[in-house]
Parts: sequence; C-alpha cells; structure tokens
Amino acid sequence: MPLITDDPDVKIEVEGEAELDSPWNVLVHDDPVNYMGFVTMVLRRVFGYSEAKAEELMMQVHREGKSIVWSGVREKAELYVQQLLAHQLLASMQKAD
Repeated sequence: MPLITDDPDVKIEVEGEAELDSPWNVLVHDDPVNYMGFVTMVLRRVFGYSEAKAEELMMQVHREGKSIVWSGVREKAELYVQQLLAHQLLASMQKAD
C-alpha cells in the first residue's frame, strides 16, 4: 500500500518493479578443473548459443578470467546461475552498471 504524505522531509525507499527488472549480468569465472570444450558445451546447452558464440565466450573466460555470458532480469539471471553451478561451472551474478 503506498504511503501518502505532504511532508517533504519524509523519504521513502521502495524496491519496486523497476528495481527488480533492472539488468543483471551472469558471469562465468575461470577455473582449473573444467575443460574448454565442456564449458562451451554447457554454454550452448544452458543458453542455446551457437558453437561460435559459446566458443567466443569460453575463450574470454580463459583469457580474462571471467565473461558476462548473459544479461537480463534478476529472476532469470538467478535461474541461469543455478543451472551453471549445477554443471559445476563457477558462476555468479552482479547488477549491471
């Protein structure tokens, strides 16, 4: 229920739909365990990327230590991170700038 006030000193912070729908990045981090081909396969399976796109992202992970593999709404980002972790990849999410 919204708070209605005429008092200019009252400040209200609300986590609304705009905050929840703001973009989030899903990151995959480099690890010493998974083979590059496996990472490519997981990216294709989870995101439906082409072989070329998945290889490009995997190489960015390999060279730079991490890669933003997807950006979008928070709820979907959380799901993707869970799926990547289930495949034993190091994954995280962060709020996009």
